[in-house]
Amino acid sequence: MVELSAPQLDTVFHALGDATRRRMLRDLARGERTVGQLAEPFAISLAAASKHIKALEAAGLIRREVRGRTHHCRLDPGPLAGAHDWLTFYERFWTDRLDALERILRAEDAPPPTPEGDDP
Repeated sequence: MVELSAPQLDTVFHALGDATRRRMLRDLARGERTVGQLAEPFAISLAAASKHIKALEAAGLIRREVRGRTHHCRLDPGPLAGAHDWLTFYERFWTDRLDALERILRAEDAPPPTPEGDDP
C-alpha cells in the first residue's frame, strides 16, 4: 500500500478538486503535452494554465521538463495511488455498513417464522 502523509494527500486532493486540472491530467494520461497544448482546450491564458500546472506539480501529479523554450509535461501517477488507497479504505467502510443495513432491512421484511405443528 502506498502511504502518503496528510499534507501530501491534502495537496493531491486539492489538485484534483478543480475540473480544469482533472482534465489536464486526463489529457496527460494520453501522453506528454506542452503547456500550450494543455491550455488549448480551455478559454484561459498561458499564465492561468501555468498556475494549474504548478498546483499539479506541487501535488507530484505531473513532471515538467524544459526543452529550449518549451515546457513539456507528463503524468506521474504515483500520488494517485495513495489517494486511491485512502478512498478504498472508506469504500470498504461504507460497503460494510451498507451491507449490515441491508441485512437488517431484509430481516425486518422477512415474514415471521410459523411455529411448528400449526396447520392453517
